Amino acid sequence: MPPSYLPPYRNTPVPWTTAFYLPVPGRHRGRLRIPILNFPGFHQSTLARYGRRKGCWLLCLLYLTVFLGIYAACQALFREVPTLVFRRQDLRRIWQWEVASGHYPTRHPSPRKLDVKLIQNPALPPTGPKRIYLNVESSPPQVAYPPRPLHGSIADLDILMNYCDVSQNMYVRDCLEVLRVGAGLDIENRVERPVPKEWQYVFMEEDSVAATSVPLLTSSDVVEFEKSPIADWEPSPISLPPVKLPSASSSFCDADDPRIFHMYWTGEFTDKPYLSILSFLFTQNTGMHRHNYDSEDPCRPQLWMWINPLPASQEPHESAPMEMLQSLRKNAWSAPFLHPRFRRVVQFKFWNTTEQLDSLPELRADWRSVETLFKSFGKAIAIPEDEQPKKGSKDYDRLSVVMSDMVRFVLCQRYGGVYLDADMLFLRDWEELWGWRGSFSYRWSFHTRYNTAVLRLRKGSALGTFLLRTALKNELDFHPITVSRYLKEAHLDGLLYRIPDALFDPAWMNGDGYQRDRPPQPYFKSFADFFDAPSPGGATPQALGFDGFFKGAFTYHFHNSWWKVVDPGQNWPNLGPQFAGSRRPGGLTHPSRTPRDLSWATVLKRTFEAYVRGERPNMYGEWIVW
Repeated sequence: MPPSYLPPYRNTPVPWTTAFYLPVPGRHRGRLRIPILNFPGFHQSTLARYGRRKGCWLLCLLYLTVFLGIYAACQALFREVPTLVFRRQDLRRIWQWEVASGHYPTRHPSPRKLDVKLIQNPALPPTGPKRIYLNVESSPPQVAYPPRPLHGSIADLDILMNYCDVSQNMYVRDCLEVLRVGAGLDIENRVERPVPKEWQYVFMEEDSVAATSVPLLTSSDVVEFEKSPIADWEPSPISLPPVKLPSASSSFCDADDPRIFHMYWTGEFTDKPYLSILSFLFTQNTGMHRHNYDSEDPCRPQLWMWINPLPASQEPHESAPMEMLQSLRKNAWSAPFLHPRFRRVVQFKFWNTTEQLDSLPELRADWRSVETLFKSFGKAIAIPEDEQPKKGSKDYDRLSVVMSDMVRFVLCQRYGGVYLDADMLFLRDWEELWGWRGSFSYRWSFHTRYNTAVLRLRKGSALGTFLLRTALKNELDFHPITVSRYLKEAHLDGLLYRIPDALFDPAWMNGDGYQRDRPPQPYFKSFADFFDAPSPGGATPQALGFDGFFKGAFTYHFHNSWWKVVDPGQNWPNLGPQFAGSRRPGGLTHPSRTPRDLSWATVLKRTFEAYVRGERPNMYGEWIVW
């Protein structure tokens, strides 16, 4: 046998740990020794001691134990804290109240975990009124403009979900086509093909006496849901107002729940809320095309612009409302809407946080005990020492945004109506949505949560009480994602209908990088495209105008962009000589600097202004009467 040159074998034990040295700043050659598991050595030592077969099983068991321990630690570290403060029986009472009040006009099933069985629903046939679906179209010779929706017409959101639900891979482009054709907005541009009967989503209700039946709630004893660790259970039973049965369709305009659009604005009035108000006048049935405009009309929609002229964290003084009104009169963008002609449809309201919170029984007694009013998505927002309104893209007024998250729920619960962010434009009449008796918001892009930029709550509703009390017990956090958790954990998300974003935010999916293979018209890759002139390959804003801008959608949401100018060439309210505020203020852009290609924002602004000046009709062919 040839001689071996290898060193003699020694059964030396391999250490199970090794060291990792971390340099210590400020010390020469200073290192911190951190022991860690020596996986190769541990593996070799285990096999040597227990053998290959038994050692492998022990290693697998140990590795699995370590993995599960790390997973459990991560779950505990990143686990969302429960938000629930209502007991199961009170959540069932909220369902009972909403359904019995006719606020559940959908065929969606009730949640099983609440043991709610909908035996009879007064908002649905056969218990409720019979539905007659309409084939909406213009009648010759009035075919140049779409017909104004009939009073009392209602949109069936369940039908629209069949064509607009992105979770079922439905495209925004196809959804907008159904919205256009089903409401008769395509007018003479309707292509020669039979309109599917399934696209008829607008219906009227036959007059009938509303049913008095309510859903059956089982009384099985089950384990309560997991409660929020930072709050006590709400007193049970929950205090709710008496159920008001839905009225017959002949009185579809409810004086107790008026048609109010709420918007909220902080700081100096600019061209952004100006554009939103103009879009309201251009699309909604305000009656300004009739000579008897000043007569009382319970169905006339109103826009209430809530103004907070002070930084969000400051308490207003006694003269603040008068100072706000004087400031609005001096501001070129807001002064035109103080004209007596608009007094019944556009109103400026002063926002007082203390007065508003004290007006609601859900908040009156307890909101002052909350540590801060500025909490969003679980994080408290610090109040700067010198709080000033911000205008930059990266330096904006965060406190005002957080305040607006709360404002929408307070306003809808107190006054009813619909809240919309001030960066939203009306694109069509809302008659069919006013007829939908339920509450709704819309989907956050492709996520299964809400974006409360549009929020419809019935005045004094049980759902509103739940949301206000739950947010109060969770330190007044009204961020949309947090509100989505409130509803999901309580199994009440069925009461706030999650409408597809195509109806209110048709560019969002493309902006997030989805559905770009079949985009809607116009094609926006980012929200900034609304304010920027089109690329050299397209001139669609001037060629198509308002008629080619996401036709079929109810609104367009341009998502902030407060620092961008709507109309660089005419950066003033060009509403005609009858408005003092329409004269070009000094220092603004001169007309000679108008760019050759106009953006969509510029085209829409000038279209709305031409209607107010009396140079063109609105989208339904109606001329303003002065």
